[in-house]
Amino acid sequence: MHLIQQTSELESKPILVANRERWTELFLLFFLLPCGFYFVREYMHFVLLPLMVFGSAACMWVLLKDHKFKRFRLWNKKGFKKLIKPVVFQFFALMVFTTGVFYWLDPEQLFYLPKFELETWLLLLIVYPLFSALPQELIFRTFLFHRYKHIIPRKKHRVLLSSVAFGFAHLFYANWVAVILSMAAGYVFSKTYAQSRSTILVALEHSFWGAWVFTLGLGSYFTSSMI
Repeated sequence: MHLIQQTSELESKPILVANRERWTELFLLFFLLPCGFYFVREYMHFVLLPLMVFGSAACMWVLLKDHKFKRFRLWNKKGFKKLIKPVVFQFFALMVFTTGVFYWLDPEQLFYLPKFELETWLLLLIVYPLFSALPQELIFRTFLFHRYKHIIPRKKHRVLLSSVAFGFAHLFYANWVAVILSMAAGYVFSKTYAQSRSTILVALEHSFWGAWVFTLGLGSYFTSSMI
């Protein structure tokens, strides 16, 4: 009996070490790194987008090397078809609501880009989905949900973690509006991904909201290297 107990303890040690390493990785990548970016943000405006693309490519490489990762979750047609209508309906409903709220709060900034900087606005609509929304969803949803599944087995906890990490990443913009809005949006995106397991769907939803933020007039809170 004593020998069996010793064997069990020896087998559990590698698991404990692996879990500790995974927790450390999670903390470094999703909390310590954003803090570092915050303190050097003045020098990073023009490298933010390339870094995001590079980071998402690195996450994709890690995922594809992991034999436990189910690649169909990158598109997942079944999940996409199941939730595309609710996602679009929710977006249009909240689009009307946010227009009314922002008009009440700051009517002068409403639709500023399409009215006064049309070329910049059109460029954002083209660039944002491919070089911002998709990379962010690969990192904060697809990678995070799979990579840390064993240390955070409950899906609802990963949804919350993803939301907080997504908001924390926007400390770079040095204003609480960006952090709070990103955390709220992160929760919506995380719920969509958790239910659909479709990176393409959540990237599309993120593209809708990212484009709408700049269209509505909230772009000043999300200063970007794309502008």
